[in-house]
Amino acid sequence: MSNRKPVITLENPTVEKAAEFIKEALSKRKAVILVGNCWVDYKGRASSKLEPGERIVMIKEDGSVLVHRPFGYEPVNWQPAGCLFQTSARGETLQVRASRKNPSESVKISFDKVFLLSSMSLIDRGEFSLHASESDMQRAILFDPSLLEEGFKPISYEKKVEPGFVDVYGVDREGRLVVVEIKRRTAGRDAALQLAKYVNFVKTVTHRELRGVLVAPRLAKGVQTLLTRLGLEFKSLEPKKCADILRRSETLKLVDFFEKKQP
Repeated sequence: MSNRKPVITLENPTVEKAAEFIKEALSKRKAVILVGNCWVDYKGRASSKLEPGERIVMIKEDGSVLVHRPFGYEPVNWQPAGCLFQTSARGETLQVRASRKNPSESVKISFDKVFLLSSMSLIDRGEFSLHASESDMQRAILFDPSLLEEGFKPISYEKKVEPGFVDVYGVDREGRLVVVEIKRRTAGRDAALQLAKYVNFVKTVTHRELRGVLVAPRLAKGVQTLLTRLGLEFKSLEPKKCADILRRSETLKLVDFFEKKQP
């Protein structure tokens, strides 16, 4: 039976005991969480002061530091990975300083009360996969129409038709109208019949040649036969690919923004 203890916790330690505990944990490259009353001084590219308050401070194994208020998901102060640490007890105050050389900056976190202190040696080898929602898949196709096919040009999205809303509506390179229905999971019989309803309605209000395309990662058994019988098409598209496209689009927006800010 394993004797591994991934988490060690102290409650209401003295500042001397807390300083020793943190030094030992960081020397072993463990993560540390401190909960208590603290104030923060930052010096570097700018300078800032955070007045005293009860907060949660996280020091991760990679040397990154985050100071969280009891509300909100973003840290109020933080330092990226690679920090060097100095920990000391000065009178009744615990001080933890995290510094970086390039750029030169430091954040000093001072505690006069420590309620909870934990060190952690956690194992995490899991891969992270970001899967887009149907709305994200729609946005990705609008950003990069070639995800559907080369030459496709969107005209509108969430187009109101009598049976509901068409996810994406556009024209192909031959000038034919295209009705697109998007599913983020395996598309079944209902998805094919839903697309057929949209296509049949659009046929009643236009005299142009029309295509219906069902977009999904894959089809359930027998659905390809149904699509063929209904005169509809299938395009395989993975949500992960759409998520990658959206991340790229956000990066391009940032690059464009900063380029425009240049004199």
